[in-house]
Amino acid sequence: MKNISFLPFQKKEEINFTIDPITETVIKKKESKNENHENQEEILIHGEKPQYPNIAKAVFEERVPLVNVIATNEIEIDLDHIKIGDVYLRSLFISGYPRFVSPGWLEQLVNFNSSLDISFFIYPVKGKDVLNDLMRKIAEMEAEIATDLERGKILNPSTEAKLEDARRLQQELVKGIEHFYEFSFYVTVRAASLEQLNQITKQIESTLGSVLVTAKHATLDMENGFLSTMPFGMDRLSITRNMDTTSLATMFPLTSAELSHDKGVLYGINSQNGSFIVFDRFSLENSNMVIFGSSGGGKSYFVKLEALRSLMLGTNIIIIDPENEYKTLCDAVGGQYLSFSFNSAVKINPFDLSYINEEGENQLGLKILSLHSLFKIIMGEISPYQEAILDRALVATYKSKGITQDPKTQTKEPPLIEDLYKILIGMETTEALDLAARIEKFVKGSYVGIFDQQTTFDITNPFTVFSVRELQDQLRPIAMFIILDYIWTRVKKELKPRILIVDEAWHMMRYSDSAQFLWSIVKRARKYYLGITTITQDVEDFLSQDIGKAVVTNAALRVLFKQSPAAIDKITQVFYLSQGEKQLLLGSNIGQGIFFAGNNHVPISVIASPEEHKLITTKPQELLQRKT
Repeated sequence: MKNISFLPFQKKEEINFTIDPITETVIKKKESKNENHENQEEILIHGEKPQYPNIAKAVFEERVPLVNVIATNEIEIDLDHIKIGDVYLRSLFISGYPRFVSPGWLEQLVNFNSSLDISFFIYPVKGKDVLNDLMRKIAEMEAEIATDLERGKILNPSTEAKLEDARRLQQELVKGIEHFYEFSFYVTVRAASLEQLNQITKQIESTLGSVLVTAKHATLDMENGFLSTMPFGMDRLSITRNMDTTSLATMFPLTSAELSHDKGVLYGINSQNGSFIVFDRFSLENSNMVIFGSSGGGKSYFVKLEALRSLMLGTNIIIIDPENEYKTLCDAVGGQYLSFSFNSAVKINPFDLSYINEEGENQLGLKILSLHSLFKIIMGEISPYQEAILDRALVATYKSKGITQDPKTQTKEPPLIEDLYKILIGMETTEALDLAARIEKFVKGSYVGIFDQQTTFDITNPFTVFSVRELQDQLRPIAMFIILDYIWTRVKKELKPRILIVDEAWHMMRYSDSAQFLWSIVKRARKYYLGITTITQDVEDFLSQDIGKAVVTNAALRVLFKQSPAAIDKITQVFYLSQGEKQLLLGSNIGQGIFFAGNNHVPISVIASPEEHKLITTKPQELLQRKT
């Protein structure tokens, strides 16, 4: 073991330290009281040895490099590690590489959950020298293969592969497609103890071994290995490997994809390289989008910005708004704002058939199926026998208004929930009366005036907002289901580009039937030129069901904003995030996150013009300032 000690300066006089800001050296001033200073030499000042005359009292200045003051007192250099103070370090060099790797394969090492110092050294090599060496090497391998054939031996597969690669590289070098380099790759590991150092080293060797990369210890040369990974630009080990341009390009983990199309909506800026993220969501295999983020992370801001810009490109926008966040934007673009409440003039009849009727097609069966899901949300859990009774009652309710399976009868005025209530009462069975009791509050109880009247409007505006803010929490899933069903019937009737935004989608995920209905629309929306955007901040509730995960799977566009530590593990599992992306979401600012489009994903920073910002901001401070 070699032990190098830096002993502290032993003071015998009073010494004061100051730092020269220009030369970055420590000026050590000391006052000597020795009367005899004849021919005394003091310590170097910038390489000079000044002589001081014999004086009674002299003040000497000693300039010491700053590094000597802040350096550790002790360094231990062992065969297989270095100890600097209380920190253990070990340097590794890469000695073996696989034949094929994918771009960015070093990302798992860069994002390794430990402190690492990684350094690359690249030395260009003259093409003429490389070609001469290649010709000689190719001749040697061809001679080896020819000799084996003459002797009847089995050809060495390794030699055949090397010969094939050498010939390909020779052709590309001659054409100027590739260039040649010598490449060095070193890693230094840090740990608080020797045991931890050994453990981390094994983990790194396993991580590299998983991609067929061999790492070896810089045994007996740890000092040079350590210096090679410091930011000095010195390759003290000089252990190189020949690389062509393509192979060398895969060594850089700092790759960034670009999502910039020639048409579409400007979603934001790629915070990694500053490029614009311009994308047309209707150009993908489906145009659905899911957005996850903590409260205040910028979800609604992003969605309103996309809605405004999509509207300018001719896309119709339909929004289900639980918190009146879209009213200012709706008023600014001349949209239609529909508020649902007990006293509102806006009504939707869940039994309505007039908007889905198409000549010659029977839509009654599909409508009854959706009503089954709706009344399961309203009534709660029912038995199979009660479900059969409900089915007979629904058929009888439509029949009481003259509506049957004949498409010609389905243009008549549809029944109301009151008619279903009367049919259930008239059955005079215990199960039917139980079902009637569960919907009685909508007919003559506290919920009268919400869903018990004929539909009073139609979607004619290219920007339509349905607000359910005035409804109680237990009524919101019901209202959102009815509104979604109504929108779906209108979408199927007329084909045009539309975006349907379902804010706070976790309300619908609370019930399996409403979640199943949302999933069925998401799955079929592509056929009707519809893109569905689901937004939620309650990640656990949304992803706790398999249907929630299916909604995510069937969304070609996914946007993740700032996440809470409680939800990040679930997000990481569902979206297969790397350690670096996980840390990005935990530490991102408002309006920053990750934008997924198909197989590509980039970090995004949402930006808006001052005029757009005034329309879409929901910050209480800005809204209050605007009012005052």
